[in-house]
Amino acid sequence: MNRRRTLRLFALIVAAYALLTLPGLFWPGYLDTPFGLLVVVPFLSIYVFHGIGIPGLLQHGGACGWGWCAPTVLGWVVLVGFWLGVAGLLARLVAGRDTDADRG
Repeated sequence: MNRRRTLRLFALIVAAYALLTLPGLFWPGYLDTPFGLLVVVPFLSIYVFHGIGIPGLLQHGGACGWGWCAPTVLGWVVLVGFWLGVAGLLARLVAGRDTDADRG
């Protein structure tokens, strides 16, 4: 497997996601668009992790009344680590495919 190509693809995936998030900083309605949903889905996955029973991810144990609880520091670490792992596995999967040019 080509490690350099894997790292390049990983950096490309992370940079593309970062570019997708930038309009949300300046235009709040952006998160309601289809591209904005790509930004929101990874963030909302913290509630899925809480729902399947991983403790300590949400403030107040997930009991915030009518509002959505914010993630704890542990929640942010788990969320970022999980999605960076997904991006790394995707980059490894794509980079691991042999092409005729790679074989010589």
